[in-house]
Parts: sequence; C-alpha cells; structure tokens
Amino acid sequence: MGQLALYSALAYVMFFNFSWGPVMWVMLGEMFPNQLRGSGLAVAGLFQWGANFAITMTFPMMLAAKGVGLVGAYMFYCICAVISLVFVLWAVKETKGKELEEMQG
Repeated sequence: MGQLALYSALAYVMFFNFSWGPVMWVMLGEMFPNQLRGSGLAVAGLFQWGANFAITMTFPMMLAAKGVGLVGAYMFYCICAVISLVFVLWAVKETKGKELEEMQG
C-alpha cells in the first residue's frame, strides 16, 4: 500500500502540473481589469496558497482518522477536483482570440 500511495501521489503531481496547475495562474492574469490586476493577483494568490496549506494540513489528519484513511482522503480530494471541474466549465468563459480589453466580468 505504501508504494501505491507513493505512485498515486507522483501521478497526481504529474497530471496536475500538466493540466489544472497552470490554469489558475493563466486565468488570474486575464480575469482582472488592468487597474486592479496587481491587487487582484495578490489576493487570489493568497487564497491559492491558503488552499495549498489547508490540503497540506488536512491530509495527515485524514490519514490518521478512523474511518477515513488513505482511500477516504484521496476520495475527498477527488470529489473536490470534480467540483472544481464543474465550476470551471460553468463559470469560466472562453477568451481565445479576444483582446484583454474586450473581456467582461
């Protein structure tokens, strides 16, 4: 089980870095108006790092909790990823071929 956990974690990191990882940073650069971009990026980055910290802190707790364990922890994060996918598909508008000034919130 230890090797399975290690390979699963490595696969997660690899697939995340090839798919969802860059999305947030690219999207943040395009979603704020020019006048608010610096402040918006700072606040959004703060929340991103806060979410990373929350995952780092909750994983060992879920791993040690009775009834949750490794499978439960991965399932919880999988459900969160599915929710984020649904949110992105619903809320993020396509910007391909548009100038930054043409985009609306």
